[in-house]
Amino acid sequence: MMLRRRGISDWRRASLADASAALSAGTTTAVALTEACIRQIEATRGLNMFVAETIDDARAAAVASDARRAAGTAKGPLDGIPIAVKDIFCMDNSVPTTCGSKILQGFRAPYESTATQRLLDAGAVPLGKLNMDEFGMGSATKYSTFGATINPWSKNLGDDALVAGGSSGASAAAIASGCCFAALGSDTGGSVRQPAAYCGVTGIKPNYGRISRHGMIAYASSLDTPALFTKTARDAALVLPLLAGPDGKDSTAIQDGVPHDWLPTDVSHLRGVTVGVPNEYFVEELPETILSVWDEGIRHLRDAGARVVEVSLPMTKYALPTYYILACAEASSNLSRYDGVRYGYRAATSDDAAVADDTANQANALHDLYCRTRSEGFGPEVQRRILSGTFVLSAGAFNDYYERAVIVRQRIRADFAAAFATGVDVLLTPTTPTGPFSLHTAADPIEMFMNDIMTIPASLAGLPAVSVPAAVTADGLPLGLQLIGAPRTEDTVLLAAGALESRLRFDELVPDRVYEGSR
Repeated sequence: MMLRRRGISDWRRASLADASAALSAGTTTAVALTEACIRQIEATRGLNMFVAETIDDARAAAVASDARRAAGTAKGPLDGIPIAVKDIFCMDNSVPTTCGSKILQGFRAPYESTATQRLLDAGAVPLGKLNMDEFGMGSATKYSTFGATINPWSKNLGDDALVAGGSSGASAAAIASGCCFAALGSDTGGSVRQPAAYCGVTGIKPNYGRISRHGMIAYASSLDTPALFTKTARDAALVLPLLAGPDGKDSTAIQDGVPHDWLPTDVSHLRGVTVGVPNEYFVEELPETILSVWDEGIRHLRDAGARVVEVSLPMTKYALPTYYILACAEASSNLSRYDGVRYGYRAATSDDAAVADDTANQANALHDLYCRTRSEGFGPEVQRRILSGTFVLSAGAFNDYYERAVIVRQRIRADFAAAFATGVDVLLTPTTPTGPFSLHTAADPIEMFMNDIMTIPASLAGLPAVSVPAAVTADGLPLGLQLIGAPRTEDTVLLAAGALESRLRFDELVPDRVYEGSR
């Protein structure tokens, strides 16, 4: 980054790699980095990113990190680095875990998620929990009991406010605005890559199973993937190996060993790498601006020495309906556990006192409790998806919808496998069909679903994929490009992402307003 050559005077713009190098060189401290991030959190409260803060714990962790470095026992590149966590990951009693939902109001998990535990074990300094669409269901971080998160690229926080994307919009916004150096997110159908594109940061969804899902509250279990936001691909390559690997608590986790070096020092060339460009991603909805950025990305990869070829993924056009059938079906099952009996929000029944001693009415009272709790506790988008999922799992619709969607998913996977079998190493596509849209746009569910049209196919196939910030439009808004790899090839995806980033030099395009607070 340019920051290295001119000296780091503004930590808000610095990458994790820069911060880690400064800690190792002794030119800064974990306490100084943490205080810089705390000041930025205070300055950007109008963006509504943090739903719970652990400032005192963060300060204590920073002091402990500096003590380790002074004693020569630093834990690695993440020791002393301030990070933040999407509110879908459980953290052992230290902070509430709500998934952005009223129904988990006041819930504190009695255990630590694997992803957050590994960050803690690496010496990271957690600053708090970040806002999200309720249970990960949304494309704008608008569907949250805590209110909407505003994109830091917005020209003002009023009429011109933009969505941060979703469902991990606040995690993307926290990186973009300089509040932390890495942020955990989750990606089910694009919930990391889409907000990464909207906020001008790097967002990587690793291969399904690469990071254990233990302690990450479920939306759609066959699709949910713990994921990561950073400023650059190199930053992601520093953090991902520390998160990856089996833990004995998630049967779907990949059991293979974890590569230690996911990104080579030299990303200046891609000789020997073949990049595929899927014909089916040239959809009618793509505006000329997106096509132009896509063409520019292809040119940069060719300049880096990559061979670029066209590929076909014919089942792509069925990915969107397939995803929403499967995801809603799994959501209907997973969210049935929230009933107001064991934890979280509990609604009052119509007349608790009247039925307390009346055995004949107790069954009706319990049913009333369930209905009221779920109606009051779940927001409209979650209710919509639960109802859709319950329908496709019903006896009359199961064969026509759910079973067919399972078959189509297998064919989508086969399309990707056939493309990679021809020698293609990575695919290049736009991340989203548009740039970030207005926060005040009417919430049309179908239009929201369409925002994931580019990211969903890789999710259905369980493939690693990354969104790289690529350009700024004439209106001053960020756009991203997506790279999709073959199974278990995060290293190749990050190599191509690093080569793109070194040529796009997106960090030089970021305006000062992204780091400012009220405006």
